[in-house]
Amino acid sequence: MKLLTFAVPCYNSQDYMARCVDTLLTGGDRVEIILVDDGSTDNTGAIADRYAEEHPDIVKVIHQPNQGHGAGVNAGLDNATGLYYKVVDSDDWLDTGSLERLLDQLEAWHHAETRVDMVVCNYVYDHLHEGKQSSMGYRNIFPAGKICGWEDTSRFGPSQYLIMHALIFRTQLLRDSGVRLPVHTFYVDNLFAYKPLPLVETICYLDMDLYHYFLGRDDQSVNESVLMRRIDQQIKVNKLVAESVDLKTVRSPKLARYMTRNVSIMTSISSIHLLLIGTPEALEKRRELWEYMDRLDPTLYKKLRYHCLSGFTYLPGSFGRWLTLTGYRLARRVVQFQ
Repeated sequence: MKLLTFAVPCYNSQDYMARCVDTLLTGGDRVEIILVDDGSTDNTGAIADRYAEEHPDIVKVIHQPNQGHGAGVNAGLDNATGLYYKVVDSDDWLDTGSLERLLDQLEAWHHAETRVDMVVCNYVYDHLHEGKQSSMGYRNIFPAGKICGWEDTSRFGPSQYLIMHALIFRTQLLRDSGVRLPVHTFYVDNLFAYKPLPLVETICYLDMDLYHYFLGRDDQSVNESVLMRRIDQQIKVNKLVAESVDLKTVRSPKLARYMTRNVSIMTSISSIHLLLIGTPEALEKRRELWEYMDRLDPTLYKKLRYHCLSGFTYLPGSFGRWLTLTGYRLARRVVQFQ
């Protein structure tokens, strides 16, 4: 039995995928690595096949027509046999010492028949070419090394939220949640890290820097200029996240508050970048997004509009738009979001 399945969506990854896969292989026979070649036009598929030939008991390869990152995550989940499931992007990598500790813990839980629905680890923003790193942790939120529930958690900080890079889910829980990511769409990791949460009853935070998130490519979706070019996809995922869970049915008040905050953050990002684009069409899309939220869930809309940060990104009139952008630029200089 495999303890942990890694899904690695790969598209034209020939120049950097070995760095990723080699770190995963240190997990040995306890892991399963599913390389999803998403219609690559370079040597990605051949490299993936070579890994499968060299490590037939660990590596599987799926070749599929190009459908985007979400399709790779879906294909990995469809074929996973591990007890737990984690997505690793092909330009990122794991700390091998932390991976060994993680697998030892998963194995101990398995032998003790202890069910943990979600494991949270730190992730590192790695500006590899500049030699700079910044670790994002959750020490102030979860009791480290202890199995807990949502009501045992503390309040998230302003820049803290659970992203795909920090999370490891029990595979069956993901399947039970029905999470399915749209194809040909960026930013789908937001949906992956959101929709399964109401099914999570037991959580364990392991205070270690497991995931290294590479920053430095000009075409990365997190770059502001790229995000503005793909704003329609950001809006699409924003809506999918908001409609994926009826927050009134979430049993834990703390989880409901966190999930509301998550929708608020996404809506803030959409609103601000539409303001940065600044065209009449963009402003109309901003208005339509907020009207959609109101139609979807008036209670959620009121929270987003009047009780969350997102409300400051939808201030009325030209002065309101100026105030929003001024605040955003000031916050960007102070916080240095990336």
